[in-house]
Amino acid sequence: MTYVDGFVVAVPTANKQKYVDHAEGALDLFKEFGAARMVEGWGDDVPRGEVNDLYRAVQAKDDETVLFSWVEYPNKATRDSAGQKMMSDPRMEKMGDMPFDGKRMIYGGFELLHEAGAGGDCGYIDGVILPVPQDRKEAYRAFSQTSAAAFLDHGATRVVDTWGNDVPDGKVTDFRRAAKAEDGDTVALGWIEWPSKQVRDAAWEQLMSDTRLSGGGDRPFDGKRMMFGGFAPVVDR
Repeated sequence: MTYVDGFVVAVPTANKQKYVDHAEGALDLFKEFGAARMVEGWGDDVPRGEVNDLYRAVQAKDDETVLFSWVEYPNKATRDSAGQKMMSDPRMEKMGDMPFDGKRMIYGGFELLHEAGAGGDCGYIDGVILPVPQDRKEAYRAFSQTSAAAFLDHGATRVVDTWGNDVPDGKVTDFRRAAKAEDGDTVALGWIEWPSKQVRDAAWEQLMSDTRLSGGGDRPFDGKRMMFGGFAPVVDR
């Protein structure tokens, strides 16, 4: 995996099965056009933040659930080609209306920054989105490497960090606005795969005191603008 399309979307909670069915239908096309994997994570433990959070990122309503999703590709060229084919394929129209407000969906393309862990059955996901100064890219990579080691030591099976590469502006919202990115910032997206929520919850009790997550007191980003949450995979193939 060398390139990722990341998505965050607000879905009416009552439309959960409709959304899963829609995603499963689209997955067949993504796979046909070269995607290696698609994951849809249904919001389960998504906290409210003081500065911003994933609810505000997509202007979620009280009766909506936030999803954190991604599609993995072998390279950017395959991703670009797949996007063009998806937009013109008549099978997309036959899938009918999307069971969510697409205008509030945020999405973008991200290059791989760091990946650790062999993966395996993914029973739970921690997703994170945050703005990082562009001139601190290597410092953020080093932080990602150190923190990934901590997550793996506490039971995670895979940790991925990516760097915004093709993140478009949106009419209603987008990744940059959601993360309150400033001039000179890019948006980073990452996730942690766990075998179960139980393993994840137990791990975080220990991780809160793990000094590897503190960056030695000089983390290369503003943690107050970081958005994160826990998600249960409803599509993973």
